[in-house]
Amino acid sequence: MAAAWIVVLVTLVLGLAVAGPVPTSKPTTTGKGCDIGRFKSLSPQELASFKKARDALEESLKLKNWSCSSPVFPGNWDLRLLQGTSVTPVRERPVALEAELALTLKVLEAAADTDSALEVVLDQPLHTLKHILSQLQACIQAQPTAGPRTRGRLHHWLHRLQEASEKESPGCLEASVTFNLFRLLIRDLTCVANGDLCLRTSTHPEST
Repeated sequence: MAAAWIVVLVTLVLGLAVAGPVPTSKPTTTGKGCDIGRFKSLSPQELASFKKARDALEESLKLKNWSCSSPVFPGNWDLRLLQGTSVTPVRERPVALEAELALTLKVLEAAADTDSALEVVLDQPLHTLKHILSQLQACIQAQPTAGPRTRGRLHHWLHRLQEASEKESPGCLEASVTFNLFRLLIRDLTCVANGDLCLRTSTHPEST
């Protein structure tokens, strides 16, 4: 009987050795585990820091001579118009939001680098935007990559943002992301965070 148990134990040990060590780290985030939903609404403290930053940026813009050859954000920019379900290879709304966030971060970081007063007031908002962007990119990377990355309206919007970042003046870009800031935070981010419920979510008024 004892010999039989020894055989069983040896078999189990050999089986575990072949299978390899049991992983101790958490699995890589997948599409289903994507946590972008945590950004359905920012905290009052976060919104207050963004409002303070926007007000400071608007005051700074009053002292600058800026103009845009054409709108940085297309007039019909509304993420609800894009594909938000898994019917297409890429969920279009997160991709559009990623481009919007990336441009906003690039412009605001440049503004902070050239103005010490703005650097202080933009510190927390920039930290928050970077965190949101990193979470969003993790979600996008978990999506299927087969098929065309962009098409139609989304392709046009992404092309316009890229073109504007290369051709428009720093003043134009700063003004554009400043006036778009709360649309990004309250409407666009909320839309993506709500996922397939976006079309049934009422549009929130911008913070005043």
